[in-house]
Amino acid sequence: MPHTNITPKTREQARRLRRELTKAEAAMWNMLRDLRPYGARFRRETPIGPYIADFAWLSARLIIEVDGDSHETDHGRLHDIERDAFLHRQGFKVLRFDNDQVLDGPDHVFIQIQNQAAPFLKEGSA
Repeated sequence: MPHTNITPKTREQARRLRRELTKAEAAMWNMLRDLRPYGARFRRETPIGPYIADFAWLSARLIIEVDGDSHETDHGRLHDIERDAFLHRQGFKVLRFDNDQVLDGPDHVFIQIQNQAAPFLKEGSA
């Protein structure tokens, strides 16, 4: 059954984004895949309402965002505030990391994600 709150335009944009991961998004995807054996089921570029989450674990209601330079503008910050408010109203926790954090400090980023995901992970996830 189709998700009626997701427009065809948003769905197509998500498909395009999945094909065009940035270097930081590819690094994040590799990190998140390390949690897969413990039950984490993140999806890339997932439409949620009118927005597209970079990475979402829907059953855990956890979203990971990897932000580039466009998020540092006034327009980008305002968009992120509106977007995060919508996602919070939908019951999601949103974690944001900028590209440099992901590429230069992946261990720190992974620990933060693992801490937030811990209640949903199977045993043995250190």
